[in-house]
This record gives sequence, C-alpha cells and structure tokens, in this order.
Amino acid sequence: MTRTRKEELVAEMTEAFKDAGAIIVCDYKGMTVENLEIVRNLAKEEDTNVKVIKNRLAAIALQNAGCEAVDFKDTNLVIWGDTQVLPCKIADKAATQFADNFKIKTGLIAGEVASMETINAMAKLPTRDELIGMLLNVWNAPVQNFTIGLKALADKKESEA
Repeated sequence: MTRTRKEELVAEMTEAFKDAGAIIVCDYKGMTVENLEIVRNLAKEEDTNVKVIKNRLAAIALQNAGCEAVDFKDTNLVIWGDTQVLPCKIADKAATQFADNFKIKTGLIAGEVASMETINAMAKLPTRDELIGMLLNVWNAPVQNFTIGLKALADKKESEA
C-alpha cells in the first residue's frame, strides 16, 4: 500500500469515526472468508460499516477523530455506525454465531472507551425502529380494544334481535 493510499484511508476513517455513535474493535483471527462475509452482510443490512484495517492506521484515525486511544494488537476488525446500538448488536451477534474465532476486544461509545458490560448491555437494547414499533403498538392498543368492544356489542345486539 502506497503512502498516499494510506493517507487517503486515514482521512476516510477519521471522517467516519468523527460521526460514529459506536466503534467496536473485534478479533477475527481464524475466521474464514465466508464467515467474514456473513459479518459484513449483517452490517450492510443495518447500514453499519465493517473494515479490516492496519492497526497503526486505525490508531491514527481514532486520534485524528478526537476519540480516546485504543490499543490495537493482532488482527482487528472495526465495526462502526451512526447509532450506538447497532454496531454493538452486530458485534454481539457475530461473537455469538462465531464464538470460536470472533471476539469483541473493546469499543468506543461517543468517542470514549466503553467497558465490555456496557457494550453487551447496548447489544441487548432495542433499536430505534423496534422502539418506534413498540410505541405504535402501545398507541394502537386502545383503538384496537375499542373496536373489539364495539364489534362484540354489535354482535350481541344482533343476536338479541
């Protein structure tokens, strides 16, 4: 990789990390290409980014983005996105699905290093779309119950007549 390509890559990653809600660093040592593609497709479905990047370049990009320093060692796969929950969910799902070869090392939430407990807790939270769906169900329940009651009343009146 040429020096100019490295500089371009660091600039791209810096911009991406500035806007990221969460950045999760995972170890993927021993995974097959097919399994890595599954992780990439999981992220792609959720509009989240996945990249295998050189450790030094990732560290420079994080520093330039104003994030806390993370110690990059060995093989690293970086998952990041605009929201804080989705990257955690994707990393957790991949770690569960490929438990032998995929492990979450560390993560940054809003630019600050987060504990593994925080990352796991974020992975269990519902996404924005799921929360909106729950809210709509709550709002819809009174109307639905009212219409069921009216239908029952109409059926009762009809059977009496």
